[in-house]
Amino acid sequence: MQLLELAPLLSSTPLDSLKKGTELPAAYGEVLDFLLKRPTPTEIVSFKVSPQAQHRLQTLLAKNREVTLIAEEFAELDLYEQLEHLMILLKACAYNRLI
Repeated sequence: MQLLELAPLLSSTPLDSLKKGTELPAAYGEVLDFLLKRPTPTEIVSFKVSPQAQHRLQTLLAKNREVTLIAEEFAELDLYEQLEHLMILLKACAYNRLI
């Protein structure tokens, strides 16, 4: 897969759902930093976001089960879900290269 193939997908990113001035979740930066290092398939398969990012996601999920999230929290949770989907696809592709 080439990066250029992703360009059409980036026209409506999860970032659009975040209000201007809202800081991106730490996990987003972690994933970007990781991908910019051009990881090997083995590194992709074993990648995990930091415990802090995992804790934030668990907090949002728990709060979402108990009460209605505010718009910014909902946008953040949506971003986490999209990042998770991206990483699942990347890990599946990387795993196929290893076998």
